[in-house]
Amino acid sequence: MNTNRLFDRYRELQSYVSWTDDDARRVGAVASLLDPDLPALIDDFYARIEQYPAALKVITGGQPQIDRLKGTLLQWVRELLAGRYDESYVARRWRVGWRHVEIGLDQVYTNVALSRLRTGLGRVLQVNWKGDRSLLQETARSLNTLLDLDLAIIEVAYQSEYAVRLQRTERLATLGQVAGGVAHELRNPLNVVKTSVYYLLNARNLTPEKFVEHLNRIERQVGLADGVITTLSNFARMPMPCLRPTLVGPCLSEALEAYPPGPGIELEAELPASLGPVLADADQLRIVFGNLIRNARDAMPQGGRLTISGRQVDGMVEVTIADTGVGIPETDLIRIMEPLYSTKARGLGLGLAIVRAILDKCGGGLRVQTESGRGTVFTVRLLASPAQDETGSSHDESQ
Repeated sequence: MNTNRLFDRYRELQSYVSWTDDDARRVGAVASLLDPDLPALIDDFYARIEQYPAALKVITGGQPQIDRLKGTLLQWVRELLAGRYDESYVARRWRVGWRHVEIGLDQVYTNVALSRLRTGLGRVLQVNWKGDRSLLQETARSLNTLLDLDLAIIEVAYQSEYAVRLQRTERLATLGQVAGGVAHELRNPLNVVKTSVYYLLNARNLTPEKFVEHLNRIERQVGLADGVITTLSNFARMPMPCLRPTLVGPCLSEALEAYPPGPGIELEAELPASLGPVLADADQLRIVFGNLIRNARDAMPQGGRLTISGRQVDGMVEVTIADTGVGIPETDLIRIMEPLYSTKARGLGLGLAIVRAILDKCGGGLRVQTESGRGTVFTVRLLASPAQDETGSSHDESQ
């Protein structure tokens, strides 16, 4: 809790409800009038709590705890009526809300409990008032406004503490999801390595061919495991892009070399010769195309057609990567770019999240169209850039 920011928030709320120094004086003036009846109001307050198990369950210390809480509430009400609403007052109000969250009291009970206390204070004020009735109305309004401000600060405490707890829960859930995904992705290659090592250590009459075969298996599986770790590292420490004019064609070619379509997949790649450079980081752009090509390949286990095309429109270069695979279910479509969400039996679910993060950082975007059983089209949109050479000077001879 930052007490300065909290007090600024309180002052802002005071301004919103038109709270003035006159309101503070009116409340302070009736403190002695209300004080004799406060213990009875507080006894009623806790007697009501005892009738509701959902509220009573947070009181685990029995009658001694209730007696302490009554003393705390009495001090709270006396501070409410004291007419001094400074930074320390607001901080103590915030801690009341925070303590309620800590002990697990639902906010609704705080709201209705304060409503009951408000009713009691208003009744006592009406009964004990001896002065001008118009001033009574103004004082009652000031007291109600003050209680509303207290309730607002308590709600701020609830919201902030719940937000912290939610973030903590989400972090733990994410950690569990990452751990499960990494374990799943690494277990398979490690099992292959283990069986190959066992074979090499225990095989009789091991031929040179078998020896080389198992070494190659180990090398491939180590490469797969390293790829999982690289993917995680790329996502966790994705550097800011070094944006410069970049040709799309070479990046696509290198991505296709790293992720060849494979048997049974026909490749159609057509980029117009007039397609100009884009403003991007070449290394990161290769990651974008590599992930999309790999996804397209994985969507066509029985073969199909991979089509890559490009065009320039409205100051943007659009590159489409289309497959004739299984498509993406509509229920998954809105989540496929979330980190750790995957539609594959194996996969960390980071590929499209990385793609989107890269494109966002270079001012681009990603669109997806899909049809179940007929395929998916991803469209990468990148800012077009004037053609420049490696020194950064323009090719335009008029410059």
